[in-house]
Amino acid sequence: MARILIVDDSITYRQLLKKILEDGGHTIVGEAGDGMIGIEMFKKLQPDIVTMDITMPNMSGLAALKWILEYDPSAIVIMVSASAQSAKINEATELGAFDFLPKPFESKKVLDVVDNLLNAVQNADNFDDELDLEDFEFLEEFRS
Repeated sequence: MARILIVDDSITYRQLLKKILEDGGHTIVGEAGDGMIGIEMFKKLQPDIVTMDITMPNMSGLAALKWILEYDPSAIVIMVSASAQSAKINEATELGAFDFLPKPFESKKVLDVVDNLLNAVQNADNFDDELDLEDFEFLEEFRS
């Protein structure tokens, strides 16, 4: 199961998300109330997944998302928001967020998103492990 960092300024939503994820077998490695603290915790804890609220004080979730992905381009970040902010959701996706969870949370939806991401990452890792570059030597003739 995944090691998850929750970044949200609402303690109520952090607690609710923590319960859903722990009940689903995941480990919460940390919680942060704003983007700046979330970045520091990300660097220190190196979680498998980050859930990031879009609107927070001190540093928005979008700014923190951008920083995290510059620091670690392979980071998996799921954006969270209480309102349907389609422009900000689109911006988050363009920046590299993997998915979006609307508030209030539905347990099944949260766990489905996390499990689907974990499966996608596992499948990509398995593909990379099975890939033998010698199988593609014929491509050398096309490189110039």
